[in-house]
Amino acid sequence: MQLYEDKFHEQLLAFQLPPEQAEFTALPAESLSEALRAPDKLAVVIAEAELAAGFFILHTGGRIAEFYSNYSEAVLVRAFLVDSACQGRGIAKAAMALLPAFVCNHLPQVREIVLTVNERNLAALALYLHSGFCDHGLRRTGGKGPQRILQYALNNGA
Repeated sequence: MQLYEDKFHEQLLAFQLPPEQAEFTALPAESLSEALRAPDKLAVVIAEAELAAGFFILHTGGRIAEFYSNYSEAVLVRAFLVDSACQGRGIAKAAMALLPAFVCNHLPQVREIVLTVNERNLAALALYLHSGFCDHGLRRTGGKGPQRILQYALNNGA
């Protein structure tokens, strides 16, 4: 897992997802350029043997307050995905295991990782809960229906 570098650009633009997953997240072709322009976003590549296998965005700042009031010490994980060609190899699970340390290293002021997951996206929900995210009952309505707001408390001494 590493911050975006230009060497991954073409690979990320070629990412695909099966239809049952594509309805829940944006592909890098849709989200990468905006993430690179925004000062409150970090584009992150999940790399395997120097090839891009997955992607997500870490988002800080006030826009998180639209649905999460304790945003000042939180980072939002957005657009998390593993390319369809790389699925089924445990890459998403491994990335989730590395995520807390990655956030502590790159955003030491952050005390909590937050993400939203559509209630119909059962595979992603299971991944996040298995990875230590907690569901404290916070909900919001997204463009594709009800979403759970999951939280992961960091123990980074911030």
